[in-house]
Amino acid sequence: MKRPLLLDLFCGAGGAAMGYHQAGFDIVGIDNTLQPDYPFAFIQGDALEPPVRLKHFDLIHASPPCQAYIRSGNVNKNRHPDLLPATRQMLQNSKRPWVIENVPGAPMRPDVILCGSHFGLPLRRHRWFESNLPLSPLVPPCDHTKRIVGVYGHPHGQKGAAKGMLPGTTQTWKQAMQMPWANAKGLSNAIPPAYTKRIGADALKCLHN
Repeated sequence: MKRPLLLDLFCGAGGAAMGYHQAGFDIVGIDNTLQPDYPFAFIQGDALEPPVRLKHFDLIHASPPCQAYIRSGNVNKNRHPDLLPATRQMLQNSKRPWVIENVPGAPMRPDVILCGSHFGLPLRRHRWFESNLPLSPLVPPCDHTKRIVGVYGHPHGQKGAAKGMLPGTTQTWKQAMQMPWANAKGLSNAIPPAYTKRIGADALKCLHN
């Protein structure tokens, strides 16, 4: 049986792509920055003007840059573009099934909210998903009682990013994110494949109905 084809916009290191692949999709990724470690077919280009025909894809996933919406005071939000509205408009115009992923507080509808603790990962990494498909919003409660790895910025060493956190080395980041192929920069900007494996399974049910 032919696997459905997914277009991964703003693909980065491929955390989202790997989850969709595990769910049953073939993947083509697009990013304006070369991604030598991306584990699937890759095209370097503008995600808002993709050099492919959107109608050829069964599902489109987009993860526009999140820095403009991050709540941390360490980010100068005025220096980062707000690409989410333009991304949504492009996807709506495509008339294809689509999913947008971003951080809490982004200007989007949180149809599904996922956390690393939902999948037994040592991560407190909440992400919102908006889609024109009827994805199931039902998830277990977050469990924030366990020690976590701080996967952001750069690896923080054996003492972790803050008191009480697990060691933050590139290797522990790879293990926590379940992305053994990625480097530290790619990991810090990615979401774990477990998130999109769950989203992809929901999407496949919708596509097959």
